[in-house]
Amino acid sequence: MHFLLHIIVSWLVSALALWIVAQIIPGIEARSFKDTMIATVIIAVVSVLLKPILSLFALPFIILTLGLFMVIINAFLLWFAALFTPGFRVHGFVAALAGSVVLTIVTFVLRRVVF
Repeated sequence: MHFLLHIIVSWLVSALALWIVAQIIPGIEARSFKDTMIATVIIAVVSVLLKPILSLFALPFIILTLGLFMVIINAFLLWFAALFTPGFRVHGFVAALAGSVVLTIVTFVLRRVVF
C-alpha cells in the first residue's frame, strides 16, 4: 500500500512539474492538468522504452560532452511523447530543449519539497 501511494504521489508531482513547465516555456502547451497527467505517463513509457536505446547509440557523444548530450536525448523524448498525447504539444526542438532543462529542475525541486 505504501509503495502504491509513493507511485501515485510521484506521478502527481511529475505532472505538476510538467504543468508548471507548460506555463513557463513558450512553445509548450497543455490544455489542462488532466492532459499533463496523461502526458506524464506517456513520457515515462517513452523514456523507459527509448531512452536506453538512444543512450547506447549516443554513448560516444555522452562521454565526449561529459553527459550533457543527455539533455538533447531528454528533449527528443519530450518532443516525441508530445506527438502521442492529446492536449499536450511541444512546438519545435528549442521549446523541447528548454522544456527538458526546466522540467528537470522543477521536478528536482518539487521532489525535494514533497519527499
